[in-house]
Amino acid sequence: MQPFTRLTSPFITLPVNDIDTDQIMPARFLKITDKKGLGANLFYDWRYDDQGRTNTEFVLNQPNARKAKILVAGDNFGCGSSREHAPWALLDFGFRAVISSRFADIFCSNSLKNGLLPVTVDIATLHKLFQLPPDAELTIDLASQQLLLPDGESRTFPVDSFNKLCLLEGIEALGYLLKHQIKIDEFEKAHPPRIQTDALRFARLKED
Repeated sequence: MQPFTRLTSPFITLPVNDIDTDQIMPARFLKITDKKGLGANLFYDWRYDDQGRTNTEFVLNQPNARKAKILVAGDNFGCGSSREHAPWALLDFGFRAVISSRFADIFCSNSLKNGLLPVTVDIATLHKLFQLPPDAELTIDLASQQLLLPDGESRTFPVDSFNKLCLLEGIEALGYLLKHQIKIDEFEKAHPPRIQTDALRFARLKED
């Protein structure tokens, strides 16, 4: 997982509320288990018609879309099923952060675990972002938990301390545990396995 520290990037807007995970990643693509290439199916039913022809008016099909690492979306982004393919596809397309006024809890959790940062802002700020010119850039500073706007204003966004640490260091939860392997080994040496302890306790009960 790539570390997330400070990101300055163009962004694209998708001012639609209640975008669910089936719209982000249609169910027929869930049989794919390799994360690579999933970006090709991101918002597939919005990007292509029934014949597979490109919808040139959809924002992800615009020439500048591939330059944007930030997606600004409507309220309640990522609702619906718990499929992890949704953040996988967003990441594979090139996004590192999604900004919205509200995220579905499971989508938010899946995103943080995979290196995609959900940035929650108030409704007024979200509407302000929708009105920015297409050549504007946003900066997200994870260490200070600040979203920096082109006019110099900033907004603080929430993120729990553990996921923040993992994102900053570019590690998953397992990677965090492995960093403490020496302490884990020391603990195991100092504490006998529970199965053995329970077996000894049972043997003593039989003796009594």
